[in-house]
Amino acid sequence: MADETPIITEQRGPVTVITMVYKPYNLIGPTLMIPLQAALKDAQKAGSRAIVLRSGLRHFSAGADLTLFGARLQQGSSGTANPDGWSRIDFLKEVELLPIPIVASVHGVCLGGGVELALVCDYIIASSSAKIGSVESALGLHPLMGGIQRQVQRVGIARAKEMSMLGRRYDAATLERWGLINHVVPDEALEKTTMTVAEELANGPTVAHAATKYVAYIAANEGVRAADEAMDKLQEPIWASEDLKTGLASFRQNGPGLAKFKGR
Repeated sequence: MADETPIITEQRGPVTVITMVYKPYNLIGPTLMIPLQAALKDAQKAGSRAIVLRSGLRHFSAGADLTLFGARLQQGSSGTANPDGWSRIDFLKEVELLPIPIVASVHGVCLGGGVELALVCDYIIASSSAKIGSVESALGLHPLMGGIQRQVQRVGIARAKEMSMLGRRYDAATLERWGLINHVVPDEALEKTTMTVAEELANGPTVAHAATKYVAYIAANEGVRAADEAMDKLQEPIWASEDLKTGLASFRQNGPGLAKFKGR
């Protein structure tokens, strides 16, 4: 296993597809997350305009790599929260503020840390047979990588506590109804629909999308007033973008919805 790559990256036009293949179950930990972090940065440097995060295995992710918990247990409450040297908080913030839309494409089971990974993406699409849940309570834990607070943001405090305290596996349709995930499709339509959404995002005004992500991040974490105060500064790159000029010119000539943006 040490010789196998945990991720595969493929470029499909303006969309970077990152496929997790960390056998057997894409367990969440530094072995998978550090290469994923690097792949996300590489996609940004390469000028990608949207990213798909998916699994090439039977499941999206079965949760955390439990072998990593040994050192933390030995250290107890006096030990570092990151004995493996990998900062979960830095990773979460980096993904959430990456100036490119990220679509999580979920199939199979998506549990524990897998849910938390999906929650830092901008759009979650799941197959109808997917089973999704924050199951850490079965181990005597709760979500360790930001899952609780991001569940609160998406579905409210009552549902967030239900998910993390009962530790159930939910069908995708239920979580779509709650607002935890964006869209559920038949299993056979997952890949095609994922790419349709990703391509739509990639063909949009990339500079504006980056600003949208940042304003949303501030609103969710610091409140609407803070987002209002940051808004003018965050919108400055939009006013300087080629896409805005293109969009305005297209609107005048052809009406709304026909602009062809270049992402700059």
